[in-house]
Amino acid sequence: MISNVLSEACGLRRGDRIVAILPRVPEWWLLNVACMRAGIVLFPGTSQLTAKDILYRLQASKAKCIVTNDTLAPAVESVLSGSEFLKSKLIVGQGSRDGWLNFKELLAVASADHICIKTRSHDPMLVYFTSGTTGFPKMVLHSYSSYGIGFATTGRRWLDLTPSDVMWNTSDTGWAKSAYGSVFSPWICGACVFIHNLPQFQPEVIGQVSNPRIPSNPKELRELFHLLFLSRYRFPSLKHCVTGGEALNPEVFSQWRTQTGVDIHEGYGQTETVAICANLKGMKIKPGSLGKPVPPYDVQIVDEHGAVVPQGEEGTIAVRVKPTRPFCLFSEYLDNPEKTAATLCGDFYLTGDRGFMDKEGYIWFVGRADDVINSAGYRIGPFEVESALMEHPAVVEAAVVSSPDPVRGEVVKAFVVLAPLYESRDQKKLALELQQHVKKVTAPYKYPRKVEFVKELPKTVTGKIQRNVLRGKEWAKV
Repeated sequence: MISNVLSEACGLRRGDRIVAILPRVPEWWLLNVACMRAGIVLFPGTSQLTAKDILYRLQASKAKCIVTNDTLAPAVESVLSGSEFLKSKLIVGQGSRDGWLNFKELLAVASADHICIKTRSHDPMLVYFTSGTTGFPKMVLHSYSSYGIGFATTGRRWLDLTPSDVMWNTSDTGWAKSAYGSVFSPWICGACVFIHNLPQFQPEVIGQVSNPRIPSNPKELRELFHLLFLSRYRFPSLKHCVTGGEALNPEVFSQWRTQTGVDIHEGYGQTETVAICANLKGMKIKPGSLGKPVPPYDVQIVDEHGAVVPQGEEGTIAVRVKPTRPFCLFSEYLDNPEKTAATLCGDFYLTGDRGFMDKEGYIWFVGRADDVINSAGYRIGPFEVESALMEHPAVVEAAVVSSPDPVRGEVVKAFVVLAPLYESRDQKKLALELQQHVKKVTAPYKYPRKVEFVKELPKTVTGKIQRNVLRGKEWAKV
């Protein structure tokens, strides 16, 4: 029925593009299916987008239709003059709005008969915008095979889903993690998807709702842990918990296990991929590691020439694409062949993340290639320093970047968000205490020679820390 709404009322045809900016409401899931049936390419967006963000996405996608709710409709209308390709606007809400088609009204009169478009495995199906941590968001194009069936291993091996399971994914619908945990993985495995329309992440709500499985991101898990610690919440039916999107500090693993009795299975992937590495169900978990490569990916650590480096040596986390490109890898960065070509080196697709492989084949994250700090000849990954800081009870969040130094070239600087109980402490003494703490936890040369306390850290709409913003401010002072 919704496919008929899109093709008839909205005038969309196979290959046309549609931007959907909706919260966690049933219509979003129905729209996913309708677009696949009609061969329409879906561009999801998070409800946190501003008018400027929406304009960028409409212009970059060349979308002919946008679907949103009453809350975001005014923001869309404010940028219509710059949306030259937009032909129709569809609103999900109770009331009418001038110039907009009403989703529910059209659905009520739409025919239930629809002939599904025959699509090929490599036809375009879905486009997610990247987080934009190092520049303007890129458009990641996925096909009916890459995401449509690529999540089979992710769902069965990492999420450990079966037809009798209920899956609750706390990710926003505009993130690729929604494809991981809200759509393709549970659908492929026959699991039930639980929906809770949380306008903002509220750990107390999650604490009150008991569900078998929860996938979350590191920030949300930290907030959930603080809630558990303070209120002694329990999840009696929680069987499996996964996290991804940003490396999780080892301290949270042990704290979560102590409070809930459930291990966190960390996984690693990108908008461009399905799960690349993961701590799979039944596998020995090494807290802080990304786990082992997930089939069908052959994951290696390579140098700047694309050669595989020895175990234990740092390099770029890469996926082998020659002689056969994995079917679950993205097709391209839409309308950006230069960026697409730049991801390839020799026989490998480069993730842009630095890491190393240990003797047992586990992958360990060091940092984004742009984030690694070179101080007086020492290469320092921000993640290890952040992990050390997170072990101190004063630290709620931390971000580590390079800062200019006349002697060492650059040094480690930590931006720290304090726990409420420590906000009134003498900051000079606390900074010294944190520096000494890091020296004890990790190699002394990695300690932050500069510490700045902040109320919050800059983040993308997907919740990832924007170290490039902090780094840019530091180097702008030179």
